[in-house]
Amino acid sequence: MIASLAGVVERSAADSLVVEVNGVGYLVFASARTLSRIPPRGEPVRLVIETHVREDHIHLYGFLDESERNWFRLLTTVQGVGAKTALAILGTLTPDALATAIMAQDKAALTRADGVGQKLALRVLNELRDKTGGIVIGPAAAAAGPAGGVSNDAVSALVNLGYTRSDAFAAVTQAARALGAAAKFDALVRASLKELRR
Repeated sequence: MIASLAGVVERSAADSLVVEVNGVGYLVFASARTLSRIPPRGEPVRLVIETHVREDHIHLYGFLDESERNWFRLLTTVQGVGAKTALAILGTLTPDALATAIMAQDKAALTRADGVGQKLALRVLNELRDKTGGIVIGPAAAAAGPAGGVSNDAVSALVNLGYTRSDAFAAVTQAARALGAAAKFDALVRASLKELRR
């Protein structure tokens, strides 16, 4: 199994790149986000690799960091999410944004990815909600997120004001952490709106 590649960028396409290592060119599929961050042709690159071996092919999937690879692995455990769909999701959402979307149960964030409809988004949210603890990072990991009636009501209020569920969830999480568990609805919404304006 190939776990990483360090070489020179030979060429890139819309969904892949070729990394030349000691005269051998490896075709590596990657998310749009990874491809947008790779250096230009002829420059060195190092990718973390996920190798998929099937009867009829061996595919390499490349990532610039372990976090994105871990999310790729987790996404592909969901029924109906293959490698192509997982890369589409990771091309649309950063690992932090994906963690927040899952914890906020934000279907709209996931359906922005090519090939992800309402049903598949719901399946991803349901299947991964309890599995993300080991790889959740950033703001989503700093707190388990808003819990309880007041926080849920604050998230709903912000969504009704036009904010995305993920943004509302993250803002209420930050505000609830700052105000404490006894925060009242009005104070929580005001503090959350300040977070959203930053």
